[in-house]
Amino acid sequence: MPDRLSALDASFLYLEDSTTPMHVGGVAVFRRPRTGFDYDRLVGLIEERLSFVPRYRQKVVPVPGRLARPVWVDDQDFDVTYHVRRSALPKPGSDRQLHDLVARLMSRPLDHARPLWEVYLVEGLARNRTAVVTKTHQAVVNGLGAPEIGQVILDVSATPRPPVESLWMPSPAPSGVQLVADAVAEAVQRPGELVENVRSATMDTVAAVRKVAGVFGGLASAVRTAATPAPGSPLNVRISPQRRFAVARARLDEFRAIRRAHGGTVNDGVLAVLSGALRTWLLSRGEVVTAGTTMRAMAPMSVRDDEAQVAAYFVDLPVGEPNPVVRLHHVSHAMRAHQESGQSVAAQTLVRFSGFAPPTLHALGARAASSFSRRLFNVVVTNVPGPQVPLYAAGARMIEMFPVVPLAKNQALSIGVTSYDGGVYFGLNADRDAMSDVDVLAAMVEESVEELMGTVSA
Repeated sequence: MPDRLSALDASFLYLEDSTTPMHVGGVAVFRRPRTGFDYDRLVGLIEERLSFVPRYRQKVVPVPGRLARPVWVDDQDFDVTYHVRRSALPKPGSDRQLHDLVARLMSRPLDHARPLWEVYLVEGLARNRTAVVTKTHQAVVNGLGAPEIGQVILDVSATPRPPVESLWMPSPAPSGVQLVADAVAEAVQRPGELVENVRSATMDTVAAVRKVAGVFGGLASAVRTAATPAPGSPLNVRISPQRRFAVARARLDEFRAIRRAHGGTVNDGVLAVLSGALRTWLLSRGEVVTAGTTMRAMAPMSVRDDEAQVAAYFVDLPVGEPNPVVRLHHVSHAMRAHQESGQSVAAQTLVRFSGFAPPTLHALGARAASSFSRRLFNVVVTNVPGPQVPLYAAGARMIEMFPVVPLAKNQALSIGVTSYDGGVYFGLNADRDAMSDVDVLAAMVEESVEELMGTVSA
């Protein structure tokens, strides 16, 4: 029996269009070791590690007649050098040039006729740095069983793990007749599947959205918790196929100091900082901001204290409040109210279905049906704590890591946040037409951190 895509994974393919490619991404910046970190070394490393993630040698094959969801099939012509590519910035390459390249790469959808991932080695970055940019379709990433490709190449030591001897031989591809026979057999066992598959395969987006909600179960209850529609916002507009990308940086110790001084959690501090940045950004655009102005964030977050806990909420960010400490208290109060109301159950249901891994959590915002975006939330904010020890790829130390969270329809901005080795890294993925000033917003994030830190006594 073929390995058929789940209803959720298939929905990512059905919902994708030219303006909303459904891949998650990452930008990892490395310090080049004396031994070098070049394209051949990266290709060799990835080729070694693919035995741990067989999905990355498989492609999606549709069933003739659209009688069932597509299946995963070994790519008989798999070529790792097609998926691992190289780019170079004109020396000395600046961060701005890197961000422009990331925006262009993220704008392009993946080739559905091949395994759904790409890795780019970006050379020429100033200060002896090299970047690795990854793109992985959400249909591939399903948690620990199939992590995002960027996780596969990382080690906790500058000495890579010993290679695993593994000779890969692709399994024979099923014939069209076999695919149809398997689909019919499944339809006999579960007749309701046939009707639903045909509806989804004909790109009935509403049907696909309902399928996502049905699979998640808890999502519907989470949607019902939104007592009122999201407020109007310049972030909810028709988007183009093109993107802009910008980053901001902070230190984890700063957020811990804010927590000690004012209470709440590190996550509350992150949301309060983003509230302050969005407030300043709205004012810079001449938008009307009153004391009661809010922006609603869909905030899937992993909170790691003594143990890992996953939660996701709709949070009204108090962008109208001018006082940074009061903004923080508003956010902390809202998050406590969510937790005490039990609304986290729905989000935890999502995680049980999807499996827990940082890329999966960063993709949670996009997993909400795209047609709900304008009504329920203005912006997606994902915050995933990463390891607080250095990681390496082929001996090169990773010094920064920025998530790239995909956009949904009518959603001009997604913000991914990751902490790593003492740093906090913000990746802002934005629509090119609607957010020409996304780099300004990124600078305002760093200013908002400074503003809140200014309230902390030495």
